[in-house]
Amino acid sequence: MSRYFVARKWLRSWLRQHRAQLRLCLRMSTSAVAGLAVAQLLQLPLPLWTVLTAVLLTQISVGRSLKASTDYLASTLGGAVYAGTIGALVPHDNEIALLAAVALAVAPAALVAASNPRFSAAPVSAVMVFFGPTITHAGPIVSAVERVAEVAIGALVGLVVSVVVLPARAQELVIEAAGRMLALMAGAVRALFAGFTASLDQAAIHRIQDPLGDALARLATMAPEVRHEQVARLAVAAEPGPLLRTMLRLRHDLVMIGRAAMEPLDEPVRTRLAAPIERVAETSADYLRASGLALTTRRAPPPLDDVDAALDGFAAEVAAIRREGLTRGWSNEAVERLFALGFALEQMHQNFRDLARCVTDFCREGTG
Repeated sequence: MSRYFVARKWLRSWLRQHRAQLRLCLRMSTSAVAGLAVAQLLQLPLPLWTVLTAVLLTQISVGRSLKASTDYLASTLGGAVYAGTIGALVPHDNEIALLAAVALAVAPAALVAASNPRFSAAPVSAVMVFFGPTITHAGPIVSAVERVAEVAIGALVGLVVSVVVLPARAQELVIEAAGRMLALMAGAVRALFAGFTASLDQAAIHRIQDPLGDALARLATMAPEVRHEQVARLAVAAEPGPLLRTMLRLRHDLVMIGRAAMEPLDEPVRTRLAAPIERVAETSADYLRASGLALTTRRAPPPLDDVDAALDGFAAEVAAIRREGLTRGWSNEAVERLFALGFALEQMHQNFRDLARCVTDFCREGTG
């Protein structure tokens, strides 16, 4: 019985963690089936092209599906029109002429795709249109029209499925990603601040910092998708730009703290600052974690009182250390690290206030 409850608990946890992926799996499967059904109903020459398009353009969020659809349709239309024109105007009755015509049809489309990723499907579309007549026995112009129609129908199916079947709004994904990143930052703060009183080598710092960089990259990829939904009037959401910029600045703060923490502070300053630094790390980590929870649950941001008190205590202790001249005889590098820590904490404090404003904006949008 205990194994059953353990397995059920694990399954629930796995389903909760992979909810977005499971939704995407269902939407893609639905797109494939719906695309094939529509293609057969309309008696399209190549249902495969419709099904592939529907599956390719069913993305993890509605905003990403919108962008992928517009880009794919534009590149397909351009590649089809150009390749159809080449196939109609350039004779290719023998092997040498066929090789030359294929190169003429594909090379410009490939150049455009290499210059602008939005047109990445243009070379594929050009090849399909150029060789379409050998499959469907239609002329090059008819082949181009058929390819555009198949792609357009597939794109429409993918968009409809993305909007109707368990839709995943880009804003929700952004909020979830930001919440996860704030939780990572909370753990990183504690680990990095330990370097001021104990040994923390560069490899350990990289292990702490690298997940933050990956999380920020994912967040930066998702944020523009919210704007696509706003433009299409599929969502009325808070602007993600301020949140993204605040997360970027917080990431920079942790980078500065990590650089300053590569070596412990010299004695007796290390002992004097051990308690204030631990208090700053504790309150900052708690604030980041509470902010992430408030963001994902659309609640008001947590108070900054504990962080304010901890930073005031740290600043007062540093001022006392300077008055007592305890940093005399330090190397320039050691003094710079202490100064960098103070500067990074000031910046992080300001960015905490900006984070509170972002959490408030999303809270208002969620309750509005």
